[in-house]
Amino acid sequence: MDQLKSVISNFTAWPKTLLRFAGELWRELWMRVVVMGCFAIVALGLAQAIGHVLPSELNGYVSGKAADRLLSIIANAMLAVTTFSLTVMVTVYRSSSTQFTPRLHRLIIQDPTTQNTLAAFIGAYVYALIGIILRELGIFADERAAVLFATTVLVLAYVVVSMIRWVLHLQTFGSLMNTTRQVEGITCQQFEARLSKPCLGANPWTAEVQVPDEADTVRASETGYIQQYYEESLDQAARVCGVDIYICAAVGSFVMKGEAIAYCVPKGDGDSSDEGDLVDIVRSHIQIGDVRTYDQDPRFGLMVLGEIASKALSPGINDPGTAIDVITRVARVLSLYQDETKSVQPPEHDRLWVRPLDPTDLVEDGFGALARDGAKIIEVQQRLQSALSRLMEHDCPEMAKAARIAACLEFRRAKASLEFEPDVERLRRSTARVVLQEVEGDE
Repeated sequence: MDQLKSVISNFTAWPKTLLRFAGELWRELWMRVVVMGCFAIVALGLAQAIGHVLPSELNGYVSGKAADRLLSIIANAMLAVTTFSLTVMVTVYRSSSTQFTPRLHRLIIQDPTTQNTLAAFIGAYVYALIGIILRELGIFADERAAVLFATTVLVLAYVVVSMIRWVLHLQTFGSLMNTTRQVEGITCQQFEARLSKPCLGANPWTAEVQVPDEADTVRASETGYIQQYYEESLDQAARVCGVDIYICAAVGSFVMKGEAIAYCVPKGDGDSSDEGDLVDIVRSHIQIGDVRTYDQDPRFGLMVLGEIASKALSPGINDPGTAIDVITRVARVLSLYQDETKSVQPPEHDRLWVRPLDPTDLVEDGFGALARDGAKIIEVQQRLQSALSRLMEHDCPEMAKAARIAACLEFRRAKASLEFEPDVERLRRSTARVVLQEVEGDE
């Protein structure tokens, strides 16, 4: 029992887990606002401290009225520009949800340039308000206003730089090209992070691996999506408890309350006497939420790209060029795939077992929706077959096989949908020979 309780302290002390917590908090707007507000308070405190040690001739170089005017300008302007920036962000969020897909909202809300700009504006506003209050209370007397004036000028310079960056960012913020580029970028980032640590650093749980009968089942405490695992501290907890943990709920999967999400297999080299505490510890390391996120979930990014293309192919928008662009981006992401079961490096977290990514699911997530909705558009089908033909030459046999299966399926779908024979001939010319032999050879 004492060892189980020590897991909590190990969890909070685990550097990688703490860094992940810090990274998640830093993506929240309120955290950046709080940090900038603290910087504003620190800046005023330093200005007060430096003012006491400066020579009197330097302190009297600038009058207090000059600092008051600058503080008043900042206080009046920052409230207006902050309101304007929030209005722009909300407008872009709504338009992107309507035109592209609602699943983009997290990318827009967590846009770092927007958050840094808003934090700078609010931080400057807090600085000006506190500065005005301190001046009215007489804490910053006229004879020590030079440092306050200089600090306020630096704050103004930072605000101007942030405003210029914000204006430049608005030129592409919320545009289709920038949005698809952002989704592709974060998907590639999560894909590369996943493949750099195959199966999140755990053992691959393949079909040949069977869970022992004596395993204890960990069930979901709520209904929602698996958002991420804290695999570093979960492996530490497994070592302390003397168990192997088989995680059966993949990141991004939907689970119901009471559904099995993991199995704990006692190994006899730790303290696993209290099953209730062990179950709670495992649950605390598997995050469940009401929506899917991009963290540890490259499939979600592929699905969002597919939704953008599918929306572009709707009759109301009728933009096959966007679908063609998305096909290229999805193929670029899928080209990064590696077989997680064939890693030459030993697993970093050998107490954990995680199911590897299935290339068939990845191809379906990226191409499934747009292939269905663009079945009657020959340009889309040609680019799709071209992309799948290149993926059929992938170094990984599993990805090549998944691409070939998808190419055969989508060729059948397009051939059944295309009513103009010359379009069918154009599709044949864009399709790999092995696909034509497999599909039309059976007819």
